[in-house]
Amino acid sequence: MQARSGCPINATIEVIGDKWTMLVLRDVMFGNRRHFRELLAGSEEGIASNILSDRLKRLVAAGLLSREDTRPGQKAEYRLTEAAIQLVPVMAQLGSWGLRHRPTTQRLRVRAELLEDGGPALWEEFMNELRESHLGIPRPVDAGPAPSERLRAAYERAVAEG
Repeated sequence: MQARSGCPINATIEVIGDKWTMLVLRDVMFGNRRHFRELLAGSEEGIASNILSDRLKRLVAAGLLSREDTRPGQKAEYRLTEAAIQLVPVMAQLGSWGLRHRPTTQRLRVRAELLEDGGPALWEEFMNELRESHLGIPRPVDAGPAPSERLRAAYERAVAEG
């Protein structure tokens, strides 16, 4: 696909600039949803199946997701590429902006708060975890729980607190 201009911001927006694309990436990245049905059923915003199918195709074509080839009867699996993993800081910053400037619910803001509080060190840990689970690159050994476990625990506490 030819970009409208050579501007890096334009080139980025042309790939990830619509809401459904970012939400699909969010769900693969933070929700570990890798199959079409998981993405469709787990969509907080209620994405339609035709929109999801289109965005998955676009993300694969843009090099942000890879699609594991399957045999008939098997579910296709989508994995983040390195380019998508490097969007973690962007996603964290978008979440931080939303915390300050948009109405949110406690249940859905808790992960953004954790990512904001953890800053670049947590983002890097999370990117390393994603590299391990999506690309097979072992992450550096550390003493604490995995970032995804911390994010999940924070979410579960927020849900329990109502």
